[in-house]
Amino acid sequence: MALRSLSYMPSAEALLGAWWYHWFLCLGLPLVVPNSSPVPSQDTNSFTRGFLGLDKCNVCVGTSICKKLYKEQIRFERWLPPQLHLPSDNRTSYEANYTDDSETWRPVVLSRLVSPDLHQLADKNICISAGKRKSCSIEAVLRATPRFQNLDKSNILLPSMVQGLVTPMLRCPSQRLLDRIVHRYFEVADVGSVQMKHFTSKDKLRLLYTLAVNQQPLILQMFPGTEGWPFPRYHGSCGRLMMWAGCRPLRNLYPSPLAHRSDAAYQILHTTQSLASNSLHFHLYYTSVSEDIFGIAEDGRIFIMDASTIGIIDLKEGFQTEADTQNHTDVFSCLSGSCTRTPPCESIRPSQSFTLICRHVLSKLLTSTDVQSSGLPRRVITELTVCADPTQSDQKIHKAVQILKDTLQPFRPCNISYGYRYPECRYSDKF
Repeated sequence: MALRSLSYMPSAEALLGAWWYHWFLCLGLPLVVPNSSPVPSQDTNSFTRGFLGLDKCNVCVGTSICKKLYKEQIRFERWLPPQLHLPSDNRTSYEANYTDDSETWRPVVLSRLVSPDLHQLADKNICISAGKRKSCSIEAVLRATPRFQNLDKSNILLPSMVQGLVTPMLRCPSQRLLDRIVHRYFEVADVGSVQMKHFTSKDKLRLLYTLAVNQQPLILQMFPGTEGWPFPRYHGSCGRLMMWAGCRPLRNLYPSPLAHRSDAAYQILHTTQSLASNSLHFHLYYTSVSEDIFGIAEDGRIFIMDASTIGIIDLKEGFQTEADTQNHTDVFSCLSGSCTRTPPCESIRPSQSFTLICRHVLSKLLTSTDVQSSGLPRRVITELTVCADPTQSDQKIHKAVQILKDTLQPFRPCNISYGYRYPECRYSDKF
């Protein structure tokens, strides 16, 4: 989603040394702008409980940013009518700006777990599951389910409690993975323990609902950008809206010079490698890919803006095979709008993520036209074809990825516009 430039911000390059500017956008750190004008005022009374989804809590994400919304610390970039009627496209995300002190603003994204229509359908299905045709207390229905009753009585989030949920990261959960979810859960008052002794009953319901509908806010909390992960900063939630730091969409690079696109392609390949092999021994992989999952900061750094389709395999503890698990489904299993689970973990190839990005993303960043017009080596197109072909062996695909990185590296620009690696790139062959 494109975020238009804020008219009250002067050039960032004029304000900052670009070598550390990469911390500001996608990690959500403030950009201090001298004599900056505030964002235009808006009527915060327009934040109705229905629009935010607060009328449905505790069947929601959380309430950690509600005070910021009502204190005008979060303002929509393109403000909606006072009635907050949703546009005809049934949109799920909104561009906004966020501040801590009313003078330093940064772009953010406010997003729903799913579209408003799917939320309504899911709420209706919850009532139907309890034999209620018109309306019901959706919270009461979910609290009465065996899945929630088991969770509510436990201080540990166990694999049996998430079994049958369709979110990709729960396809083959280990206890270590579930412990990390609880340990990093931002929406509780006392975060930091792998046990849920400090969770209230409403906290547990909100966590379970989020796990069932959309894993995006949980991935951003489990693997924060401040620890080197390629995800934007998570700011919190209010009702059924969640907020994280904003970036420009990757497609904005398509008309850019080859050097800029080569750098983005290199980063995407490198990021995908780091997701598969990291110090935590979690293999993060893509279950599906489109250009929209990646965003680009003003300094050129690539982030994964949509983590809702990322699967996770625990390389340390492993996972149970499908034959060892009972296929448990209930009303929680289809709340995301789909009851289709991702393929079993044992079917995930080591090269799956590379095949997806080469086919659906890199082929748009680097094309055969660049061979004629921009001097791109023809070998890049050849290796992209190998990388995008699932019939090739894992060994050949991984070899193609390394050749692509080695070939693209000399095309990457080294200047002040790429603050995430400048001036280090001037003095190190690594860049």
